[in-house]
Amino acid sequence: MPPFTPESGAAAALLTPGTYVVHAGRPDWGLGQVQSAVGVRVTVNFPHAGKQLIDASVVPLRVVEPEDWTP
Repeated sequence: MPPFTPESGAAAALLTPGTYVVHAGRPDWGLGQVQSAVGVRVTVNFPHAGKQLIDASVVPLRVVEPEDWTP
């Protein structure tokens, strides 16, 4: 799946609590799980970076299925 961009209008549909994402610029952070999403402000818990508040209008997040992701 391509990275989320605010222009796609997919924030509410894709970045919901429980969704798994990868930070496109920091794959070393691991597979993150969305904790909350309010507009473009998304809180994600990453195994190697902890809880991060991300502005999805600036930082591309790629929605992934855990079984399809390889580090």
